[in-house]
Amino acid sequence: LVGNEKEDIHQLEHQVSRLEGVLHLKKMITASGGKIFATNGRKADFQTTLKICKEAGGSIATPRNPGENDAILYFVKSFNTYTYLGIKESLIPRKFQFLDGTQLSYTNWYLNEPSGKGEE
Repeated sequence: LVGNEKEDIHQLEHQVSRLEGVLHLKKMITASGGKIFATNGRKADFQTTLKICKEAGGSIATPRNPGENDAILYFVKSFNTYTYLGIKESLIPRKFQFLDGTQLSYTNWYLNEPSGKGEE
C-alpha cells in the first residue's frame, strides 16, 4: 500500500473502532465466540426481523452454545423485551429445528418449556 491508502485504512479502522464503542455504550452490539450480535433496538415482527438481518448481511440469532445464548440474553435484559431466534417448531410438536431444517444441537429451555405461550 502507498502512503494515502495506508492513511485511508488507518482512518477507516479508527472510525470503525469509534462506531463499535458507541454501539457497545448503547447496548446495541456484543460478541461471543467470534460472532457479532447486534440489534437496532426496535420492535418488529418475525418476518421483518429476518429481512432486516439479511439486508445487514447477517442472519437472525441462533444460539449454538451457552456463550451465544448469553449474548442474545444480553439484549433481552438490556431492552427488557423478548427476542426472536432463528429456530422453528418442526412437524413434530414440541420439537424445534433451525430455520434451514437442521436439528438443534443446543437448547436452554426453562423447565416445562417450550409451552407455546411465549415464555420459552
